[in-house]
Amino acid sequence: MPQFLNFNSPEFEAHFHALLTAKREDSPDVDAIVADIITDVRGRGDTALIELTQKFDRVTLTPETIQIASRDVDKAISQVAPKDRMAIELAAKRITSYHKRQIPQDLEWTDEVGASLGWRWTPISKAGLYVPGGLASYPSSVLMNAIPAKVAGVKHLTVTVPTPDGVLNPLVLLAAKLSGVDKIYRIGGAQAIAALAYGTETIAPVDKITGPGNAFVAAAKRRVFGKVGIDMIAGPSEILIIADSDNNPDWIALDLLSQAEHDENAQSLLITTDAALAEKVAAAVDAQLKKLERREIAGKSWSNYGAIIIVPNLKVAASLTDRIAPEHLELCVTNPHELSKKITHAGSIFLGKWTPEAIGDYIGGTNHVLPTARSARFSSGLSVMDFVKRTTLTQMTPKALLAIGENAEILATSESLQAHCLSVTARLHKLNE
Repeated sequence: MPQFLNFNSPEFEAHFHALLTAKREDSPDVDAIVADIITDVRGRGDTALIELTQKFDRVTLTPETIQIASRDVDKAISQVAPKDRMAIELAAKRITSYHKRQIPQDLEWTDEVGASLGWRWTPISKAGLYVPGGLASYPSSVLMNAIPAKVAGVKHLTVTVPTPDGVLNPLVLLAAKLSGVDKIYRIGGAQAIAALAYGTETIAPVDKITGPGNAFVAAAKRRVFGKVGIDMIAGPSEILIIADSDNNPDWIALDLLSQAEHDENAQSLLITTDAALAEKVAAAVDAQLKKLERREIAGKSWSNYGAIIIVPNLKVAASLTDRIAPEHLELCVTNPHELSKKITHAGSIFLGKWTPEAIGDYIGGTNHVLPTARSARFSSGLSVMDFVKRTTLTQMTPKALLAIGENAEILATSESLQAHCLSVTARLHKLNE
């Protein structure tokens, strides 16, 4: 049974604060192990990858078989059922179309003193995508990570995916091929992150690493950040639903469970103005849980971290939402667009009761790699912008330098940076001859 909180209760603020600050991340102390793995891969390259893959994935590799050969990719893809291929192709098309609209524009202008200023966007050269293997293989995550990179113009895109016991996932490989991935390597864990960051004899280093993973992968991404860029350190999944009285309790329950079934540490929250709906949703969750294959996982998530919050009005709901800063936010209310304007902090918003969050996970077109653990307060979901960088442009004419150069001299002198000052002074002297 989840927590029930009532905004009008005297104890509400204390209970809500406890809900916000509860530790959900499953973060075992793996940093020392990860540090050793990274050092090993940096020192021994392919040999370390081969040994670690044998140890963790029970797969015997050679330097020649670390990469999945094109013929093996094509053979695996040939096993994909036509209906699955059609669904992945449609998802790829919609995700590509959405992300093409995110491409930023270069800009250059001349200001009032005659200086030319601007910026130019260029893609990073090489990106690496980590894809979980085994039971947690998600072809949708391949599309969500690889397509923005390719739309941005990344020239070399590498995927690492563990293949426990040597089993390839045909859907993952199809998603990689549709997304324009250049090379796929059958390695995983912290050793894959180390290989992408530092390179081995077989794997070329990349400039940025994206993609989800377990605690070892997350720890490795933290350690290599700075050597390479990373997307984010993602925590357990979360969903917040704001609902008024005009809703189907079973729909709301299933939407809550769509995130609860991800992980025992996931969090599903409902804020509603209708106490009767709150009770009906709680009963519906219990009923729907019995039908789920992952009911044990979803049940623990719901009982340990789920909550239903009753509020007097939607203005309060919006205020609480900004404090939660959820990864996924469903607005199952009469006027979702109007309510969305009152909310600042959310990773992705799903408008109206006909828009389940699961649509965004697969086929809507928006990206499902989103900030968790309240980080939507200061960060955004994955996009084309994660794979481009901005270079600023400045050009001074003699007239412009005369207009503002003396002020640069003054500021440089105030900071005791003599060469800075003199580099401007030398030019001004030439102009004043």
